[in-house]
Amino acid sequence: MKPGFHYHHFGVPTETPREGEEHLEALGVHLVPWNSNPFGIEFMRFEPHCKVPDLVRRVPHLAFEVDDLDAALEGQPILIPPNAPSDGVRVAFIEHDGLPVELLQFTDPQDPRRAPRP
Repeated sequence: MKPGFHYHHFGVPTETPREGEEHLEALGVHLVPWNSNPFGIEFMRFEPHCKVPDLVRRVPHLAFEVDDLDAALEGQPILIPPNAPSDGVRVAFIEHDGLPVELLQFTDPQDPRRAPRP
């Protein structure tokens, strides 16, 4: 794993509504948060108007927390440019060997959405 990258979650696209979904209305995405289950799986369901690239809509992704999102994106093919889907976090998606990879940066080191580190 790249230095400064910390595993966060495994994202799985789905077309099936699931119990515990959160609706990010502005993005047209329904999420079952990664921390709602013991395995760190985030289910993502996309509304038809959602502007997420097809690769993210159909292929599962790994997500990594990084200390510096801008530095982590340097030289990478960007699928979804940096954005702030909610307060305190910036995210972007890159493509690696035909697969989507999500990168997250939290502004607060105590943010409860951060994944535990060993």
